[in-house]
Amino acid sequence: MIRVLLADDQALVRGGIRLILEAEPDIEVVAEAADGDVAVTEALRCRPDLVLMDVRMPELDGIEATTRLLPRLPASRVLMLTTFDLDDYVVDAFRAGASGFLLKTAPPAQLVAAVRTVQAGDALLAPASTRRLIEQSLRAARPPLSPRDEAAVTSLTARERDVLRLLARGLTNAEIAAQLFVESSTVKSHVASLLGKLGLRDRVQAVVFAYESGLVTPGT
Repeated sequence: MIRVLLADDQALVRGGIRLILEAEPDIEVVAEAADGDVAVTEALRCRPDLVLMDVRMPELDGIEATTRLLPRLPASRVLMLTTFDLDDYVVDAFRAGASGFLLKTAPPAQLVAAVRTVQAGDALLAPASTRRLIEQSLRAARPPLSPRDEAAVTSLTARERDVLRLLARGLTNAEIAAQLFVESSTVKSHVASLLGKLGLRDRVQAVVFAYESGLVTPGT
């Protein structure tokens, strides 16, 4: 059973999403929140598998709520709900640990599929799509890495760096394996290792990190 927390300041939106999700035999809505503060409190109380988090809410927005929540609930995942274009805040959301975005206008089947995809450990946005969004956001300026992140980059092996660069280009494990002449299982192990060394949750955060660290530059 996938245990979901709904965080949105519009009661009608929460009610509609609840009806859609609870019609599924493997999904249960365990709590609701109308703002970011309550979302954090409720998530810490009920420890959901997944939080459907509105990006823009009163008191505390969805990105800041995600930033506060995920370090304390590392097993939970966050799927951002939005009615807006992504470019303004996509990188901040991925830095915070979000596993993807979903439009509130998405059809019911897409909503259900998104919940299952993220809960399964996959990022909702394909790496290639993520790459385009991140390039747009980081093209103007790249923030400096912290000493911790600099040390993490140094800890990567040469092969892990190769895998990270290819991952950031939007390649799947199978495509990376073909490029490097190794098995897909080997690439999977490298991805797991580099995520652990860099302290990242998933492939989407790895794409962001690859650009911010300078391992990959926009336009390459």
